[in-house]
Amino acid sequence: MLDAEAKLCLACDMSTPVPSLNWLRVFEAAARCESFSRAAGELNMSAAAVSQQVKALEERLGAPLFARHAHAVTLTAVGRAYLPGVQQALLTLQTTTEGLFGAARSQQLYVQSVLLFAHGILSRGFAAFTDAHPDITLSLRSANDPFDAPQGFSDLRIVFGSPQVHGAEGDKLFGERLFPVARPEIAARIEGPQDLLMHRLIDVSTHRAGWPHVFDALGVLPGAARYVFADNTIMAMALAREGAGIALARAPASDKAMSEAGLVACVPGLEVPGREAYHLVYADRAALRPPARAFRDWLLDWCAAMAERPL
Repeated sequence: MLDAEAKLCLACDMSTPVPSLNWLRVFEAAARCESFSRAAGELNMSAAAVSQQVKALEERLGAPLFARHAHAVTLTAVGRAYLPGVQQALLTLQTTTEGLFGAARSQQLYVQSVLLFAHGILSRGFAAFTDAHPDITLSLRSANDPFDAPQGFSDLRIVFGSPQVHGAEGDKLFGERLFPVARPEIAARIEGPQDLLMHRLIDVSTHRAGWPHVFDALGVLPGAARYVFADNTIMAMALAREGAGIALARAPASDKAMSEAGLVACVPGLEVPGREAYHLVYADRAALRPPARAFRDWLLDWCAAMAERPL
């Protein structure tokens, strides 16, 4: 007999939409093999057991995942829609488990980075790092907003702004240099800072230093300014590429996005220092795992070179 607490737990378990992990493994194998018998051989189960677990999953979800044929099975429309998410979830679980608890865990590295830095700095140095450290597997996640909450475990985080908000210890990587950029035919019509006001100005809403900061540094009154707002610099560059207005480069992190968009500086030599900087943060330098220490050493050298490198 079940007591009241056990009955409540059982009821809660049966009401949840999240199915058994084993059912999902069986479903993924059957979908990939398009056969219950081949999936059974892969999973070291009987075909009857595979069929039973798939049926249990379908009953839990309240929808058929397979159409049964004489010697094969095919996914239904809802089964095809469900499969990619299941495969990604199983892969993520496997990778994280092996990375943290498996035999190779000392060589798995988890890094989270602000999107612009990941796009403009890390992507350009990825091959150099992996060539120097072929035994380290890097898992890189990007965050659109510099103050996005950490998603999952990270050995290291690359942030923009005050490092104290993000970690107990850290290293300053570099700041940013702001200057207006546009399509060449638009840039050619800009002879001085005041001419910028004749065009729409694309600003990034997540940055403290934007067009108002630039105009203040240049001594320009921006009363007639017309703005277009984007939530990241890569999107701002894409809008400028399509002729939507003039964007602000944030060198050196934006150099790659600027080049890919075919943009040029509007007024050569017009440049304003930003207010904040990129930082590499972590909880305790002494506690960093070997791959994290190797990445930190490489990143400091790479950033020092990137900060001085022309576009």
